[in-house]
Amino acid sequence: MIERPITDWLPITKKEVEKRGWDEVDVVIVSGDAYVDHPAFGTAVIGRIIESEGFRVAIVAQPNWKDDLRDFKKFGRPKYFFGVTAGCMDSMVNHYTANKRLRSNDSYTPGGEAGFRPDYATTVYSKILKELYPDVPVLIGGIEASLRRVTHYDYWQDRLMPTILADSQADLLVYGMGEQPLREILRRLKDGYDFSGLHDIHQVAYLQKASDELPKWNEWETVELASHEVCLQDKIKYAANFKIVEVESNKWQANRITQLVGEDVLVINPPFKVMTETEIDASFDLPYTRLPHPKYKNRGPIPAYDMIKFSINMHRGCFGGCSFCTISAHQGKFIASRSEKSILKEVDEVTKHPEFKGYLSDLGGPSANMYRMKGKDESICARCTSPSCIHPVICSNLDTSHKPITELYRKVDEHPNIKKAFVGSGIRYDLLVDDFNKNNKDGNHDEYMEQLITRHVSGRLKVAPEHTSDDTLRVMRKPSFKYFKLFKKKYDQISDKHNLKQPLIPYFISSHPGCEEVDMANLAAETKDLGFRLEQVQDFTPTPMTVAEVIYYTGVHPYTLKPVFTAKTREEKQNQNRFFFWYKPEFRDLIRNRLNKLKRPDLANRLLGGGNAKKK
Repeated sequence: MIERPITDWLPITKKEVEKRGWDEVDVVIVSGDAYVDHPAFGTAVIGRIIESEGFRVAIVAQPNWKDDLRDFKKFGRPKYFFGVTAGCMDSMVNHYTANKRLRSNDSYTPGGEAGFRPDYATTVYSKILKELYPDVPVLIGGIEASLRRVTHYDYWQDRLMPTILADSQADLLVYGMGEQPLREILRRLKDGYDFSGLHDIHQVAYLQKASDELPKWNEWETVELASHEVCLQDKIKYAANFKIVEVESNKWQANRITQLVGEDVLVINPPFKVMTETEIDASFDLPYTRLPHPKYKNRGPIPAYDMIKFSINMHRGCFGGCSFCTISAHQGKFIASRSEKSILKEVDEVTKHPEFKGYLSDLGGPSANMYRMKGKDESICARCTSPSCIHPVICSNLDTSHKPITELYRKVDEHPNIKKAFVGSGIRYDLLVDDFNKNNKDGNHDEYMEQLITRHVSGRLKVAPEHTSDDTLRVMRKPSFKYFKLFKKKYDQISDKHNLKQPLIPYFISSHPGCEEVDMANLAAETKDLGFRLEQVQDFTPTPMTVAEVIYYTGVHPYTLKPVFTAKTREEKQNQNRFFFWYKPEFRDLIRNRLNKLKRPDLANRLLGGGNAKKK
């Protein structure tokens, strides 16, 4: 393998900065992840964008926050600002399981080692920088900052926390996918603006004194939330806040949001309109090495990189609006799709990787089969306030044609160096069920499914019905389980036709708001009847800026303000989770006793056989 010059990567050491002949750095990025120069890693994308705008950028990856803080000081004072991110995940989700147990590994660290980033990494890094360089602006972004931009419930401390701007002392926050606001920020700074001159940019948030007049910009209307202090006293007001934030985050012509926090006011500007094809291509076409920085080569592989190094991300955004998911809260509900040219160019790049053996692990996105889907009449989308385009029914204005993605799969298959291109990210099966999706006018769903099943399934296909109870599914913003059964029937027919043994792997969540214990027992029985023995089960974790998190904390649905049951104690959660494993001998007596106590011996018999049945 030919060694690449170290200057192919963005610098992460003082020596690398000197090698480039720089005497100072314009921007320093501080990240909770190891530096992998690949478009799937936010730090690399942001760094490459800063570089493309003509700035000198350096990265402090996973700094030691416990010693004399030399990592934070190694590049000295940047000319313009520090950029801070916790990394590709919220640091608390990265560190803890749903039961609040500390995880023993970290996928974004060499060797998968845990302990290389602090809890609440964005806040910790930002406060350190403010102490060391009080006069240098700090700009925070990434998923942790984005989802904590307003008053939010923190599951790990079991309390409401104010906007992360208050705790972190940062000067500015970029929320969502940050390319558009970042480019505008950089161009303003180049023109001589200081940070206070950036407050009229879309998709940024900042704090100002409550006594100061709110500036009038861009003809924005302003919506005021209940203050942080009011939310601390009134859970219903907090729930009502969430609805406003979610609606405004998913509008094309959104309003500015304000919220009082102590003596300050939080100002959240409306988001940019979804990225154009040209804009998203420009982000993916930057000169990434697509490799981890050479500094890590003796520390072991980076698991997150190993998982995606032979994958292609074709689009961003998700219009599902699921109650438990943060994708639309961070990436938005409108789909930003790359051009075929950009995708095929990246396929070409992947095939040149020294370890590539001809197999792409994923041709996908947040939901693999939403590529190029958007409103037929965009003027209708411009007026829309719904957080989901497919719940409770699929919008008649949504173009759900799978033709573009089917054609793209075929073009990738034609590449001379591709043996197989798999779809590893989950697909939205409901888009492929004609009884649910009435927009299948050109009948291309069966063509897509045939292409997918015969050419792009790596042993098994992942889908996420999430539950079987219609009441729970309504809270989740997911379709009825009957549509999963219809999808499975079609999947099995195509598999049998081609003599393929590729099991369908359904994913489910236990302890989700709206789910009673009997609902989980029913789920176990229904999936058993369908021939499934579930191995991978997700216990619900309330993450900031999701409908489900608000229900978990307040006990009410933020859109109706009506009560919704949620399992909260460890015992309640374990009781729900246990039903998944009805086939394990050690759980049989516990399950039977629970169902007898719930006066549902019928369910016990469905799951375990008759009361006198011999244990296998």
